[in-house]
Amino acid sequence: MPNSPITRHEKRARLFTIIRVLKKYDAARNFIHQQNPAAVRKALEELGPTFIKAGQILSTRPDLVSPAYITEFRKLQDNVPADDFSTVQQTFTAQTGKTIAAVFASFDPQPFASASIGQTHHATLKDGTPVVVKVQHPNVRRLVRTDLALFQLAVRMLRLTPEIGAIDPAEVLSQIRTSLTTEINTAIEIKNGVRFYQLNNNDGVIRVPRVYTEYSTQKILVTTAMPGKSIKDYVTEPLSSDPQLAAQQQAERREVAQVLVQNFIKQVFHDNFFHADPHPGNILFYRVTTKDKTRHTVAPQTLTQRLTEDSTVTIQKGAPLPDYRLVYLDFGMMGTLTPDLVDGMANVIIALTTGDTHEIGKAILAVCNRTGTVDEEEFYGELGSFLAPYLTLGLGQIDFPVMLYNIIALCRKNNLQVRAEITLLVKAFGSLEGIVAQLDPHLSLMDVARPFAKEYLKSHFNLRRETEAGMLTLLQALHTLPQLPTQLTRTLSTFNQGQARLTVKYKGQERLVDRLEQIASRLSITIILAAIILGSSLLVAGSPHSGVARLGVCGYVIALLIIGGMAGAHLRRWFHRWRHRK
Repeated sequence: MPNSPITRHEKRARLFTIIRVLKKYDAARNFIHQQNPAAVRKALEELGPTFIKAGQILSTRPDLVSPAYITEFRKLQDNVPADDFSTVQQTFTAQTGKTIAAVFASFDPQPFASASIGQTHHATLKDGTPVVVKVQHPNVRRLVRTDLALFQLAVRMLRLTPEIGAIDPAEVLSQIRTSLTTEINTAIEIKNGVRFYQLNNNDGVIRVPRVYTEYSTQKILVTTAMPGKSIKDYVTEPLSSDPQLAAQQQAERREVAQVLVQNFIKQVFHDNFFHADPHPGNILFYRVTTKDKTRHTVAPQTLTQRLTEDSTVTIQKGAPLPDYRLVYLDFGMMGTLTPDLVDGMANVIIALTTGDTHEIGKAILAVCNRTGTVDEEEFYGELGSFLAPYLTLGLGQIDFPVMLYNIIALCRKNNLQVRAEITLLVKAFGSLEGIVAQLDPHLSLMDVARPFAKEYLKSHFNLRRETEAGMLTLLQALHTLPQLPTQLTRTLSTFNQGQARLTVKYKGQERLVDRLEQIASRLSITIILAAIILGSSLLVAGSPHSGVARLGVCGYVIALLIIGGMAGAHLRRWFHRWRHRK
């Protein structure tokens, strides 16, 4: 049964398979130290659906793995055999309580795609609407549960090692567990799809498939069949040899780029709910016939927003839409932002336009969690050194995965943890930037995000509240103003009487104090050890009684154990530094 407890025999058999494959490719060591990504990819493909899906998830997380691994994991391909049609029928009936014949006028028994989690079929509803039906493989949930249990066991074993490498396996497991749990629960994708449809369908040329909630369940997803091909095909289509037609094609591509950027910025700053995986496979492009061209009224600020010095959106309010449509697919990975995080992102974007690394640092601190003591001035200095070369580059010249990975590492070094929502947003930003850069190399998401961020902050600025707060501060200052001469007199009197105390702090003070405490502790232990050894020697050499001599021997043993422990700790620290340099 899919929901029955996983037996010890199942775990043992699967564990032996995993160990054999990992050993074959030396995958565990390579992954922990972020080396030889091709070998790790082959191991994941050989281990099957759960591991393939885990690799695909990690390919979207530049905060967890290196850019080289992201590039390699994007090559992972699902190669899962399709289930028989009888199995699909059983799953559909068990999930919906209805037969396929009762719901659909036609249903293609052969799937047009079969991936790690499920397979997808073409079908037609009774009213003639073409749909696609995604059916989850019957045993996938059990396989995922088994593999996650083994992942957890492996992480516990890795914690016993003195130094685990370039990444934190516990954090990686946590993210994979969350993503896989979401992936196999189609109910979450149903909820996301319904919300994204309500917010974005018919927003200009944007189209979103409708989710048929009455037929969709935890293992079944029924959505409208959408026309079109990957936008990658449109981007790579060669320009016409006719200069006039080529100019029209380029103008249209610039317009498509603007539409994508405008809609994404709306998702972030207006909806606070964005598509977190807008890669070319999840965005379709298609042409429409004349009779399908409908008129839509879109917010004027969306259509007349100035994008760059040389570029504005050309579609006007109420104007007929062009003869193309853009379709968003796959709502398993979505991002949700709180108002505080949106405020923080707006501040980061505005700070980036100034080039002031101190302001950029302050804005970044506001969207990070602190995991320890943070030396803000040191962080600002390191951030300034890191950002200096980037501030002179156009966004088209920046490698986003490398930059994000390095920023995450810099934050971790300074006891800062970038919030997962922000990481997801920046990752989505980078994916869409890649498409936009091919459509219009001169258009940057930052050029569009900057005015949107300013407008967002203006719209959320409460003049009355800020004025009241300023007035209260002013009244409080006026109230304390008459007391200033008295307080100044007291301060001068304190200095004259020699009672003043000046406290000086300098950079690195805490580390120096910690180091001095360590030296003092070791010196104390050394003195105690010397006393123990000296006392034990006196007891052994000067006492004729065997019991007293044994007590001296015990002293020797205790001293040796302490010395051995100190030597072991020193060797572990040396080994850690050596591995880090390596």
